[in-house]
Amino acid sequence: MRHRMKALLLGFAVLVTAGCGYHLRGTGAHTMVPNDLKTLTLNSYDPYGPLTRAVRSELRLNDMKIVNDSVAKSRLLPSLRITGASESQETVSVFQDGKTAEYQLVLDVQATVLTPGKDLFPISIRVFRSFFDNPLTALAKDNESDIIRQEMREQAAQQLVRRLLAVHAAEEASKEQADKQASITLQKALAAQEAQ
Repeated sequence: MRHRMKALLLGFAVLVTAGCGYHLRGTGAHTMVPNDLKTLTLNSYDPYGPLTRAVRSELRLNDMKIVNDSVAKSRLLPSLRITGASESQETVSVFQDGKTAEYQLVLDVQATVLTPGKDLFPISIRVFRSFFDNPLTALAKDNESDIIRQEMREQAAQQLVRRLLAVHAAEEASKEQADKQASITLQKALAAQEAQ
């Protein structure tokens, strides 16, 4: 009886979360990309570097088409420009003998979004990770450091795409607000004319 009740509650929880539109991160993300951003150009300070490859991969995962800047229509498309990135590491903790025990790795990415006929929107992303420095496993820590840095680039690319979508949503909201304000002004002007 008790197991049936647990199974029933679990089934109910699954139905409720499925029915409300809940989905795991990374599944169905392409449905959130507006048509204006389905095609864009990508420019980078390091076009073949690991960060640019991660951003390009994340854009493709979100069903966004990347067009070369040399295409004639590219001036009419939104543009994502990665203007810089820097990696640093800071000591977080030390062993008793004074050697570094733990680092905090920091990846800073600067980018801008240019939409045709609108302003540049700067995007700044910062990703943190901890790295434990074990002096007894010198070869393994180099490999682990490379894996962590690649994961940081992938996380930064995911954040960059999310911010790109957020910038577009903010643009649309401000456009709607401006249209609403213009409509109110027009209605007031018409009402003033009718009153005369």
